[in-house]
Amino acid sequence: MSGKNPVVHFEMPYENHERLVSFYASAFGWQMNKLGEEMGGYVLASTTETDQNGMVQTPGAINGGFYPKQGLPGGVPAVPSLVIAVSDIKEAMANIVRSGGVVHGEPMPIPGVGQFVAFSDTEGNRASILQPLARDC
Repeated sequence: MSGKNPVVHFEMPYENHERLVSFYASAFGWQMNKLGEEMGGYVLASTTETDQNGMVQTPGAINGGFYPKQGLPGGVPAVPSLVIAVSDIKEAMANIVRSGGVVHGEPMPIPGVGQFVAFSDTEGNRASILQPLARDC
């Protein structure tokens, strides 16, 4: 990955899966897909078309997801956040800490997606970084 580290995904907490899916499907026409319990009840939100590799086709558009409010380990705040793509997650973690932020735990693998870890910035905002898997183009 070259250039800047783009925002590639959003995340927000939910309390009620059915209510969540109904609202976003009805209000915005998003396709909502609840992953299994092995993925912690995560719900993918497709806001724009993607290619066969799951990459968005419209420049500047992002997809997102929702997670159960009570499902976050390690005291990570359950608040809306952004996911920032990085080319080297360990280097990005060091940059976050060096810049005054706090990394919440160690990177976790997301099957078929890449390595992911949450952090808090110097203002207490929660965000995450993602080192995507290499894709064949």
